[in-house]
Amino acid sequence: MSRLTRRRFLSTSAAAASALALGAHVNVSPAQQSKSPNSKLNIAGIGTYNRAAGDLQGVQSENLFALCDVDQNLLEIGMAKFKAERSYKDYRVMLEKEDKNIDAVVVATPDHSHAPAASMALRLGKHVYCEKPLTHTVKEARVLATLAKEKKLVTQMGNQIHAENNYRRVVELIQGGSIGKVAEVHVWAGSKYENAKFTTGAPVPKGLDWDLWLGPAPERPYSEGVHPFDWRKFWDYGTGTLGDFGCHYMDLAHWALNLRAPSAVEATGDPMPYDPVSAPHFCIAHYEYPARGEMPACKLHWYDSGKRPELWGSLENKEAKNATAGGGQLFVGDKGLLLSNYGGRWLMPQAKFADFKAPKETIPASIGHHQEWINAIKTGGTTTCNFDYAGALTEAVLLGTVAYRSGKRVEWDAANLKVTNNPDAQQFVHTEYRKGWTL
Repeated sequence: MSRLTRRRFLSTSAAAASALALGAHVNVSPAQQSKSPNSKLNIAGIGTYNRAAGDLQGVQSENLFALCDVDQNLLEIGMAKFKAERSYKDYRVMLEKEDKNIDAVVVATPDHSHAPAASMALRLGKHVYCEKPLTHTVKEARVLATLAKEKKLVTQMGNQIHAENNYRRVVELIQGGSIGKVAEVHVWAGSKYENAKFTTGAPVPKGLDWDLWLGPAPERPYSEGVHPFDWRKFWDYGTGTLGDFGCHYMDLAHWALNLRAPSAVEATGDPMPYDPVSAPHFCIAHYEYPARGEMPACKLHWYDSGKRPELWGSLENKEAKNATAGGGQLFVGDKGLLLSNYGGRWLMPQAKFADFKAPKETIPASIGHHQEWINAIKTGGTTTCNFDYAGALTEAVLLGTVAYRSGKRVEWDAANLKVTNNPDAQQFVHTEYRKGWTL
C-alpha cells in the first residue's frame, strides 16, 4: 500500500489557540501526522457492539480498515455493517500485524480492557479514541495520559455529552460568575448496576472466545450474565454506576470549576463492607478539591442508583426537578444556584434571576465529538476530552470507587498515585494483570 505524508493544514500554535477557545487542556507539542494515502485515515476498531458500534459509526467517514471482537457473532455483524477490509479476534495480533497500515484506533471494549488495548496502540504511535471511563483503574488513567503526551498523539475519551451545547452554556454561566463563587456541587445519576453473581457450569456460547474476553482480568470459568453488557456490575470488569456515569455527570463540574485531582474522598453505600464481586446497590461519595487560582476549595458530592441530595428535594422549580430526577448537577454559589442536566439549565431562586440575561457565548459549538478527534489528527490540533483532561477526570471518578471499596476516607497524593492515610486502599488503585497482558 503506497503511503504519502499529509501536509499540515494548521500550525501547532493556531490549533492550540482554537482548542483553548473550546475549553480544552492543550498539549502544545505537534501531533503525529496521518500517513494515509488520501484524505481519509485508516482506523482500526476494537469492539463492534453496542457503544462500540456507535463509535464506529461516528468515525465511518474515514476508512475503517480493520475490526476486532472476541465474539465472532458480533464481529460478523460489525463487518457487514462497516465493510472493514480485515477482521481479528485478538487486538494484540491486529495491532501488530496492521501496524504499518493504520493511523488510529477506536477502543470500545468492557472497561477492564480499555487500558491494555489503548496503551498498546499508543506505544505503536497510533492516535486513540477510547470510551469512558477511560480506564478500569486509577493508575491506568495516569499511564495513558502520560503515554499520549510523550508520544505526541491525538486522543479523545468517548464522553459524547461534552460536545453538546448545553454543557458549554453551563460552563459560561459558572465561569462568568452568574451564581458567584462555587464551593459546593452535587452530582447524581439514577442508573443502577447491582446484584452481580458469578455462575459456573454453563458452556461458553458459540463464537465467543472467553479467554480473550477475560483479557487481563483473573482467570475463571465462563459465567452467564456477564457478556455482552452486564459486565458493568462486576468489579473485575466494570466500575458500577459511579464509573459508568461519573465521567458524564462529573465532567461538567470538572470543566466548569477547573477541577483536577481531589485531595481526599470518602464514600459509603450498600453493602458495607463492599461485596468483592458486585457493584453496590448505591454509592454516595464526597470529594474534596483544593482551591484553583481565584476559585475556592470545593466539595463535590456524588449520588447514584436513585439517591439525590437533600437540597434538590427543597428546590422551588418543579419543572426543573422533574427534568433532573434521573440525573444532574446542582452548583451552589454564594449568589445563587444552578441546576443542570444533559439538556437543560435553571438558575435559582427564580425571582432573583427573572430578568437575568445570559452572558455572550464564548465557547464555540463542537463539530462533533468524533469529528473533533478526526480533525485534530489531520491538522495537528487537540480535542476537548484528550487524555490529559479525561485522564484526570477518570482518576477522580475512580477514586470514589477506591474509597467505597476500602471503607475508609482516602487522602490522596496525586503526584505519586498514593493513598497516604489508608494503606488498605492502595490495592484498589491498580490491579495486577493476568500473564500475557501488559499496560
